[in-house]
Parts: sequence; structure tokens; C-alpha cells
Amino acid sequence: MVHGWGLTGDDGLAMTATETRAHPTPAGEWDVIVVGSGVGGGTLARALATTGARILILERGDFVPREEANWSPKAVWRDLRYRTDECWLDGDGRTFRPYMHYCVGGNSKFWGAVLFRMREADFGEIEHADGVSPAWPIDYGTLAPYYALAERCYLVRGASGADPTEPPRDAYPFPPVPHDPHIEPLVERLRRMGLHPSPLPLGLSSPGTHCVLCNTCNSFPCYIDAKSEAEQCGVRPAVALGTVRVLTGTRARRLLTDPSGRRVAAVEVERNGTTERYAAPVVVVSCGAVNSAALLLRSASDRHPNGLGNTSGLVGRRYMAHVATMMQGWSPFRDNRASFQKTVAINDYYLRGPDGGFPLGQLQTQGRTHPEQVHYVEPRIPYWMLRLWLRRGFDWLAMTEDLPREDNRVTLEPDGRIRLAYRPTNMTAHRRLVQVMRRILRRLGYPIVVARSLGTQNTTHQCGTICFGMDPATSVLDPFCRAHEVDNLFVVDASCFPSSAAVNPGLTIAANALRVADHIAETELGCATRPDVYTRGADDWRDENVGPMHLDQENLPETIR
Repeated sequence: MVHGWGLTGDDGLAMTATETRAHPTPAGEWDVIVVGSGVGGGTLARALATTGARILILERGDFVPREEANWSPKAVWRDLRYRTDECWLDGDGRTFRPYMHYCVGGNSKFWGAVLFRMREADFGEIEHADGVSPAWPIDYGTLAPYYALAERCYLVRGASGADPTEPPRDAYPFPPVPHDPHIEPLVERLRRMGLHPSPLPLGLSSPGTHCVLCNTCNSFPCYIDAKSEAEQCGVRPAVALGTVRVLTGTRARRLLTDPSGRRVAAVEVERNGTTERYAAPVVVVSCGAVNSAALLLRSASDRHPNGLGNTSGLVGRRYMAHVATMMQGWSPFRDNRASFQKTVAINDYYLRGPDGGFPLGQLQTQGRTHPEQVHYVEPRIPYWMLRLWLRRGFDWLAMTEDLPREDNRVTLEPDGRIRLAYRPTNMTAHRRLVQVMRRILRRLGYPIVVARSLGTQNTTHQCGTICFGMDPATSVLDPFCRAHEVDNLFVVDASCFPSSAAVNPGLTIAANALRVADHIAETELGCATRPDVYTRGADDWRDENVGPMHLDQENLPETIR
């Protein structure tokens, strides 16, 4: 029996009732099921919770515990304490351990909270050195009001006017994070070079009071909950409204449809060693671009033989992950005494190179590199040498738009393992951007520059595997992220992106989730979301000593413990 709609064992689903144990709850308990609690799912749940809808969030992982290991480079990078031990295959059949974290909040628990809006031009077709970036089915103006709401939800700090590529916008809800005193002179030198360094838009709570501006932000969970991520800014506020429940340790295996194939009748999960089914009139998949595609592919049936909603054959295709190179300038004469150095962006080459021509991408400072991070990829270098080197290094990221190619794709092996076949695109522009960054670092006084690309096993900033569009022949989802072929299925994460742009995707995922939440509320629930509720109190948080979402782990509601 499938609870939620009262379906019986003779319901036409792919599995018989004897093969699965039903969830013992009353029929019709949930209005919306959200699979995944990352930025897409967590943000959407926060908005829909204001309608009074009964929402069930299914999360395969658990809450990240608050512990000293949160800020330990050894625990995070040497022991990989929070990383999944799941292994995937790359395009050449080699096994690798992806940079994935299965937990409440998803990978956002470990991001650097850089929250850019996409540039206005990113929503249209753009010609690049090695191909064309396709247009989106929506324009910047459609998403702009939701960007503003998302910035309030995620406490984004920034300053308008310094970035030459910035799209039309109102002021940021919070002032920018100040540059470290050791970084400010370098920013001034960048200006004297004729560049336009601008503050990185960051999601942080009360820098200098709640946020301590530490050197363990990038790739670390925040021990004091001062970093804006999907657990703090999505899931917890949603649960606080009283109609949302989170089930952790609950892995979605597949989506089962009714006999027509036009509706998802149940979500089949593994939980506590058993197989269960959960049902609701609306199902939202928000597992990330790789796992959302894998879930739809695993949901193949007689009505959907190539995967759920995959008549176009595009589910899993057009995977993008940004072409990214970590760069570090080094000087034998200059100690880097900055703790929190990730406050600078350079977008002068976002839309064209230094001599005109095609777009190159974005440059931004990164958090301090720890010896354990380098040792993870270069284990032959002794720690003493790494410490000596990193003490005098200055960390940057060069990031170029990755272009969609159908042979960059997610597929499933016969044994169920994920295969990610990926080759970075747009390398002509990226190599040029890396050259430009080398020149900048040398002019800043760093004569030695090292660089390392994320390569073919890149799973950060993943997007594009279930793209949205107007035409069912060339897209999987409609412009509101509803599957063309399945009436009650929405996919709300970066898998809907037709292009990757060249900025961090997090804020765009959140803004689009708020837009889709409005659509679901109106068309499926017959009501409206309450932005005044899900952004309430933002002005009061500005000067608080305790972060807005900071909750004592000992006093969490039972529903999310």
C-alpha cells in the first residue's frame, strides 16, 4: 500500500506491494514531497512552508554534527570525515570519489557562500571562443525580484557600483565584508592597474561579531552557524513554521508513476534497512545535477523506458561544472598574514578579454589553503614544505563558463553506479584567463605562480543535466521546472540550467527555487507564498551578535533532530 493517496497493491506501479513496506501514516498527509535538502529543496521548502502546506523533505544523509572537527583541516581534508565514501566512474571507467556531501543542507554546508547574481547577458545566447552558450527560457528581469528575496534569505553582503558587469539591481541587503588589512593594499594596487576589483557577495552572519572571519570557510562546515547555507537559511526556518518534517537517512531509489505515466504516484526510498514509499500530489526533485539525473534514469518504466520524462533523451546530458583553475602566487619576501582573504572579485574579463574578443570569465580570491588540502592531491610533498610554501601564498580562482555538450553526461552502470563522462569545454578562453591572472599576480609582487585545474572529475558547481525550456524536443522541463511529460514532477536545482555562466550558481538556484515555489503555490496549492514571512527579521539581524539561524543543537525541534 502506498500511503498519501491511498493507492493499493494493485495500483499499476512497477513493484508489487509485497516487495516494499509502506510508510504507516494517514492517507493525504503530505501536500508536497521534496527530495533533497540542498539550496534548491531547502529554499523552496522555506517559501512553501509560509502557505501552510504540509511538506516532507527526504534527505539521504544526516545533520552535520557540531563538533571541533568542523574546523579541522585534518578531519575535513585528510580523513575526509564528511565526504561521501560513494565512488563513481569517470568517462574512461576509472573509479573516483566525488566531492559530494550527503547531509541536511547538501554541498552548501561546505561551500564558500559566494552568492553572485548571473549577469544580465548570461540569460541570452553568447558566442564564446569554443562555442555558443544557449539562451535561457527566462530573462534576467524575470528572476531579478527573486534574486532580491534570495539575497535577504541568505544574508548576502555586497556593494553595488564597483563591478562593471553587475546587472541592474537595488542595493544589497547588507554591507560588504571588509577586506582584511593585509588585503586592502593589494586591492588598491589592482585599481592602479586599471582593474575594477569589487567586493565578493558573501552570505555571512554579522562579520566581526557572530562570524569570526576564520580561515576555515571554503570547504568546511561552520562550527558556529555563521555561514549562509541551505540548512541554516532554508530547512530550519521552514521547520520552524510548523508544517515541515525532515526524514534523514532516507535515500530515494526511484519515482513510481501511475498507470498513465503522467503522474508520480510515489517516491520509493531506502530507510532503516527497508524499502518504503511516500506519496503527495506534488513531488520536487532537488538532489543536485548528477543525482537528480540519476534518479530520473533509475525511474525507467514501461511508460518511460529511457528514464522518467526522458523522451527527448536529454536527461543526464549537457553536464557542466565550470572550467576552474586554483591559482596561487608566491613570494619569498612576503608573508601572507590574512586570515579571511576571500573578499575580492575581478569581472573585467567576464564579457570580453583584455584586448576585446570573446568572454574569458571571472577571477576571485579564495580562502586560505591548508597543507592538508594540498597533500590530498599531492601526497608526495612533505608537510613542512607545504607549510613553508603556504605561509607566503596568495590564493585565487580563475573560472570560465563551461559550455553544454551532449556527450558530457550522467549515465548508470548495470550495477547502478553513476558514470560521469566529462571533458571541460571552452578551454581556449580559460587558458587565456589563466595567463591574465598569472600576469596580475606577478605585478602584485608574486614572481612564482602555481596553478591546478579541477580536471575531468569536477563535481563542483555541477549543472545542466535536466535543462528547462519551451520545446519538449530540446528540453526536459518547462520554464517553471515542471517535467514536460509528468504533470506533478518538478526539478529544482542547477540541473535545469541551459548554460553555466561563469559565476557561482548558488544564488541563482535559490532565486529560481523561490520563483518555482510561487508557481507551485498558485497552480497546485491554490494559494500564495508569503515573502514577508520567509524574509521577516532580516533588518533586525544586521547588528545581532548571534546569527539569525543559530539554534542550540540541544534544543532542536523533535521533527528535525
